[in-house]
Amino acid sequence: MDRIRIYNGMPANELGNEGWHKPWSGGNGGECVEAMRLKDGRVALRQSTDPNGPALIYTQREMVSFIEGAKAGHADFLLTAAPCRRAERRTA
Repeated sequence: MDRIRIYNGMPANELGNEGWHKPWSGGNGGECVEAMRLKDGRVALRQSTDPNGPALIYTQREMVSFIEGAKAGHADFLLTAAPCRRAERRTA
């Protein structure tokens, strides 16, 4: 992993299989976000159901800001379901 270029959106499997953690897993059947701390202090996130999919790479400061904001309630809007809207049909 020392010689690869790490970038946002890279295939997560290129970061290896060791070191991924599921800090937010719950009773959702194993579908969760996995996190890995990189050697340079950045954090990689991937979807557990798509371990070969893209990895999102965040700086330490970005993660601190996100977690502190979530603890303060700034991400609570993500917990509520969007209202369902029925498609309206137009009649001619």
